Amino acid sequence: MSAIRIPGPGTNVAVCRKARGLSQVALARRAGVSVSLLSKIEIGDRALTQGIAASLAQAMGLTLDELLGTEPVARTDEASLAALNYAIRRFDIPDAPPPHPEDLPRELDRLNEYRYRTELGAVLQELPGVLAKSTNYAHATQSPDAWTRVADTYSVVYWLAARFRWMHLAELAVMKQRLASERAHPIAATVAARDEAGTFLNSGDFAGGMAIVDRAIVEAESTLEGRDRAFGLGILHLRGLTLAGRLKDEAAAGEHIRAAWRTAEDYGGDADEHGIHFGPDQTATHVISTYSDMDQHRRALDTADDLIREGTSLPATRIGPLHMNLGRSHLALGDRDSALEALEEAWNIAPEMARVHPTSQELMRVLTSLHRRSNPRLTRLAKRAGLPF
Repeated sequence: MSAIRIPGPGTNVAVCRKARGLSQVALARRAGVSVSLLSKIEIGDRALTQGIAASLAQAMGLTLDELLGTEPVARTDEASLAALNYAIRRFDIPDAPPPHPEDLPRELDRLNEYRYRTELGAVLQELPGVLAKSTNYAHATQSPDAWTRVADTYSVVYWLAARFRWMHLAELAVMKQRLASERAHPIAATVAARDEAGTFLNSGDFAGGMAIVDRAIVEAESTLEGRDRAFGLGILHLRGLTLAGRLKDEAAAGEHIRAAWRTAEDYGGDADEHGIHFGPDQTATHVISTYSDMDQHRRALDTADDLIREGTSLPATRIGPLHMNLGRSHLALGDRDSALEALEEAWNIAPEMARVHPTSQELMRVLTSLHRRSNPRLTRLAKRAGLPF
């Protein structure tokens, strides 16, 4: 067994703590966690959850994304990222509209197909062109349909930036998304609020994100009708239950969970609109994650059993994280073999996401730390992840 320490968000805790001259005792006291838990996180015997990470980050004067660490830009992606920033910067400086605007809906659909398959590289490559053409066309026509498409494209920008924890880009995308939504159909403002709350979630300001969600729900109830109303309220309640779970606010989480289930029943089967899925199965994946966040791990696994047994049509962008959360719950309950199986499944379903997702990274780090003997499956997975194990 190699003595090399596997990198991961939990490893960053010790690095940041020592850089600030804090002892484990001092940091634990500031963050309101036990010294024993902090020690286990730092050495890799316990996974760093995003709730605990947010408390540790705040205690050290950091945001959550700063503690978790930003994923580096691959050399092959540098040109695409530069082009994306250029397109965002020119939001209010339109160029000539595209010669074939009838192709724009299909191009956005293709972009979202890459997103659903968690093909992050393909999304980044295609995104600048789709964003520029959609924005130029919206300026030329000033139609609500065109501006809604621009807002939906910025939602993809937010999603991609959040996956890599490029939070400055995520926050800039949401800002432009809100501007586009002011000229779009009302549902665009609801999606923008959901993504704005996501930036608070990603930075560890869970209470701030809850305030955004609560305000958006009131607005959606007064502006949306029919299917848009069910969809808009549904995605807001999903964001709300996630934020409440990170806060370990069981009362608020319970309210959002019940509201999400009711809304999912009104909405019907799972479907994607504006690049986002909603429905009963999507609700189940969020509830499972929230139960894990609140340390209700057996309840999370029981809920997942029902979902997996009945089957689901949800895409890789949801099923990959589902298995990461199952791995988290299995590990918390001491079942390392099942945790490894869940992590393998996440890598099989959504390899590009598994490579950059903090939950996947933490599962890998802790499993490699806890295994004191050779494990061929874990060795193969670590090799696939490009880790020295």
